[in-house]
Order: sequence, then C-alpha cells, then structure tokens
Amino acid sequence: MVNKQQGVFNGNIFAPLSGEVKQLGQVPDPTFAQKMMGDGLAIEPSEGKVVSPVDGEVVQIFPTKHAVGLRSQDGVEVLIHIGLETVSLEGKGFEAHVNQGDKVKVGDSLVTFDMDYVKKNAKSLITPIIITNGDVLSTFEKTSESSVQAGNSSLFQANVNGNNPQATANNKNNNNPYGNEAEEIVAAVGGVENIDAATHCVTRLRFALADDEKVDQEALENLDVVKGSFSTNGQFQVVIGQGTVDKVYRAMVDATGIQEASKDDVKALGGKKQNALQRGIKTLADIFIPILPAIVTAGLLMGINNILVNPIFGDQSIIEAYPQWAGIADMINIIANTAFTFLPALIGWSAVKRFGGNELLGVVLGLILVHPDLMNAWGYGAALKEGTIPTWNLFGFEVEKVGYQGQVLPVLLASWVMSKIEIFLKKRVIDSLQLLVVAPIALLVTGFLAFIIIGPITFTIGNGITNAVVSVFEAFPMIGGFLYGALYAPLVITGMHHTFLAVDLQLIGSTGTTFLWPILALSNIAQGSAVFAMMLLAKDEKLKGLAGTSGISAWLGITEPAMFGVNLRYKYPFYAAVLGTAIGGAFITFQHVKASSIGVGGIPAPLSIVSGSWLSFIIGMIIVIIVPFIFTYLIGKRKFK
Repeated sequence: MVNKQQGVFNGNIFAPLSGEVKQLGQVPDPTFAQKMMGDGLAIEPSEGKVVSPVDGEVVQIFPTKHAVGLRSQDGVEVLIHIGLETVSLEGKGFEAHVNQGDKVKVGDSLVTFDMDYVKKNAKSLITPIIITNGDVLSTFEKTSESSVQAGNSSLFQANVNGNNPQATANNKNNNNPYGNEAEEIVAAVGGVENIDAATHCVTRLRFALADDEKVDQEALENLDVVKGSFSTNGQFQVVIGQGTVDKVYRAMVDATGIQEASKDDVKALGGKKQNALQRGIKTLADIFIPILPAIVTAGLLMGINNILVNPIFGDQSIIEAYPQWAGIADMINIIANTAFTFLPALIGWSAVKRFGGNELLGVVLGLILVHPDLMNAWGYGAALKEGTIPTWNLFGFEVEKVGYQGQVLPVLLASWVMSKIEIFLKKRVIDSLQLLVVAPIALLVTGFLAFIIIGPITFTIGNGITNAVVSVFEAFPMIGGFLYGALYAPLVITGMHHTFLAVDLQLIGSTGTTFLWPILALSNIAQGSAVFAMMLLAKDEKLKGLAGTSGISAWLGITEPAMFGVNLRYKYPFYAAVLGTAIGGAFITFQHVKASSIGVGGIPAPLSIVSGSWLSFIIGMIIVIIVPFIFTYLIGKRKFK
C-alpha cells in the first residue's frame, strides 16, 4: 500500500485496475509488446472497474469506451487500453463515467465493463497501461508486485523533467498542427489513390489499402509521429498514440479529402482483400483458438497421467510401485480425456458461434455425434473387418450407427449446415414460433444429414488426409521433419499454422498420437532461444527487456512477442530459429517421436510426449536451444559492435 494525499502527484501512478501484473512483452499484440506507444505494464483484471491512476484530466475517452487517456497534474500522460481488439465491440459491455476534459482524482471511477462479455467477444481481457510521453520523464520505475489493487497500489514511480515542453504544448490551443505529418503518412502508404478506406481507433490509424506493396515502410517509420506499423487481417495499421491519433486522422481527412469511414467499413474492405485460402484459414483460427485452452489443459493432465502409469523412472511405473496412486491416476485420466472424448461438442460450440448460429445447439450437435448409443469411432476399423458395424434401417436404406469421437471434419461441416438452416428459418418464422420451430427443425435436419451424408463422406476424407500425412512421414521421416520444422515459423507469420491444429487433432483422433505437434513445440523453444541471445547482445535497455520477457513467453508456448517483437525485426534471429527447428524436427521425426496430446508447446512439452520417446525429444530440445542461440549470438556479435 502507498500513502497518497489527494491532489498531490508525488511521482506515484496508481493501478487503475485490480488484478495480476504482466510485463508488456507478454501482451499478444505487437503494438504493446514492442512498446511502440511507450513503456508500461499490463494487468489481467480481476474485476470490471477502471479508476483514475492519477490526479489530473481526462484528455481522451474513445466513443467505444474501451480506452481512456489521462494527463496528470505534472504532465505525465497515461493510456489505459481495456482488453485487446475491444474496439470491435463498439462500446457494448462498457459504461463510461467521465467525459473528455473532466478533472479526476486518484480512485475516481472512469469506466466499468462486463468482464464475461468482453472475455467472450474480444481477443483478451489483458489491459495495457502505457506512459505515452516517456521522453519527458527524468525517472521511471515499475512495481515489482505480482498483483495490485485499483486506486491503492502504486504501479509506477515517475517524475517529469523540470522543463516539459510536451506538457506545455498540450495546453496550447491550436487548430491542428499535424497537417504535414498527415500528408507524409498518406504519401508513405501509397498516396490517396491507394487508400480504399481509413479510420482510427484510440492508438492507431487503420487503412484498407488497394495494394500493400506500395507502402514505403522506411519512409513511414522515419516519421517522428509514427511509433510503428504492421499489416494484419487485411488492414494496414499505423501506430500513432492516444491523444494524437485523432488529430492526425482529422488532419489527414482535411488535408487530403479522404472520406471518413467506420471501423466496420475498413474491416469489410480488408476482408475482401483476402483470398479464399486466407478467409478459410481465418475461419479455422476463429473456431479452434477459443477451444485451445481446454485442449492444452487436457494435454497437460494427460502428461501427468503418463508419468504415473508409465515406467519412466525405472522398471516399474509409479502406480505399480505405489498401488495407492492408481485411483488418482484413473481419475486424472478421466478428467484429461474428456476434452478429447467430447471434442466434437467443443468444436460444435465454437464453429456454430463462428457461423452465426446458436452455440448451445452446436454443443448439442457435437454431443449427438458422440452419443454413447453409437459405436465408438475408435473401434470402427476392427468392426469393419469383422463385419459387425451396427446400422439403422431407414425404409430399406442402411445407415451406419457410428459415432465420430476425435473427428474434426464431420462436426465442422455439420455445424456450418445447421447454422445456415437456423439463419434461414429465423428470417422466415415469426418471433412467437421461433422457439418451437427453428431449433427443432435445424437440429433434426442436420442430425439426419450428419449420419446419412456428412459423417460418412467427411470421415472418409479425414482418414484419407491422415493416411496421406502418415505415409509421407513414414517414407521420408527426416525430410518431412526438416521441411515441417523449417516451414512452421513462416506459417505462423501467415496464420496458416492454424490449419495444422485441425490436422493434429485428426491424427490424435485416428491414430491416438501426432508426430507434427512435437515439432511445433521445438519451434517455440527455438524462437525463445534466439531471442535470449538477442537479450545478451542488446545494448538498448528497451530491447533487452523486451527480449527477456518475450523469451520466457516463447519457452512457455507463446511466441508472438518474441517473433514479431524482436526476431522478425532483426531477421537473422528468426532465420537461426528456423534452422534450429528444421534440424531438431528432422532428428525427432527420424526417432519417431510422437505426442499423445496437444499440450504447452515449450519447455513443458515433454509432458505430452509418449513416454518411450522422452530421451529423443529432450535431445531435440537441446538442439533447438543451442543452435539458434549460437547462430544468433555469432551473427549479432558482429552487428552490435
């Protein structure tokens, strides 16, 4: 606790939210992770209330209420960005209690938000708190506490220079001093003719460009007003900073005549630029990312169960040596296997939600496909050989009475069909009858189609894909492992790696293991090793801190901060990580290393590896720790002279 006096700044900037403190390098957004807008911390909130961290003035509150900018009495500018990608919520779930220009004291309520709604509909709840004018500070220290209490815990200690021209400039009334910068930004992104639409959020300009190749990246990032830029989801984004971005945008509209557009307009135009493959990959990502925590958790628990039931540390397993642990192991196994046993229910929920239907019907649809009265899909092969597959007789037409445990394609296609039927009926059935008509018809029709057409066809396709991938890796294990190891990190840049999550799940469902996921785990470790080398080489404290925190994140399975924040920026660390992964991938594939589940793709990865392959996988881990580190360090040693 810090003793604060109302109306006195005293260098303290208090926590605006209660929750767990995170480093910016752990924020999965390059704008914040790379500190494009300034230094600070992030908070994983424990309650949906934001209070003022300073005595001062509200300089900006965005119309969507997801971000607030303040200036303390001493001129320190603070940005509070509630969650990630929350601008797309258009204010839903947020309630602002202040207006721009209001004077506030420490602890005054700024914004309240519905945590459940934001968590469900946005990318993340993690909230960056940024000092956007750090160049005027003489001292700046961050808290070492792991958790903070809103309005009571000190988050930063900051003192401004005696001469603060920026604060003085902020108090001057002028029309718009950013006309020249706005024209230079427009020229750098290819000119007015290259801009299909432009808008802005609280921190960045967002463009839908006709041709991204016309962007002069070097000229753009040489502008003082520009903190950084990147392209994502069909949008080209230029990071400016809170309190300035709206002025630059206004100057851009006034100076160039660009027509103002909404965020939805830019998003829609950006989406049109994506080809069918890109849209398909994005759809898969939207479906599988929300269920990933459940799958990873199941993988970790299965790893713990593997340690208990397999003879890893001697001739006997733990439960053989200590039978009293058998019940614990069996219980863990049930808890761990549930997510994979009922995988179609998880996919059904997420897929139907993505396709615009009722996600609860998606859960029911998924459970229908794994109903216990159906023959378990894992026994299908043996039953086919024995000719004992149960069937339904529908007016003389035989339909196999088979479940789809561990299968991906049947529930994906069935979810899409059901969503379209539901949307079609909702437009045509009056509100008073929708409950009685829409859901029953959608579920019944889709259920019949799933068992008669969708299931058999997609089951065959899924098994065909599985057999093809397995055959390639069995015929050319080292080549397959080398190529997949070399390609995985570049696939992450394009987003295409999400397609392989579906392949991994299909492999586990069909064969019980996957040989692709272990290479993914090595790739994450390799990116972390390269960025740790950069941490040792860096002379700039900002880069050193970013490299250290992002390296830890990479070794725990989150590579975006390391990859986008450091390795791709300097290129050679990225190439070193790719080389290390390729070598490690070739080795473990040659050794037939497999994972029984999808777990944490980093240092904890051995928990998900089949116990007999632990030694080979650990050797692979050593390869991807040493090779990227050495190559990055040797090359960087010359460049950082």
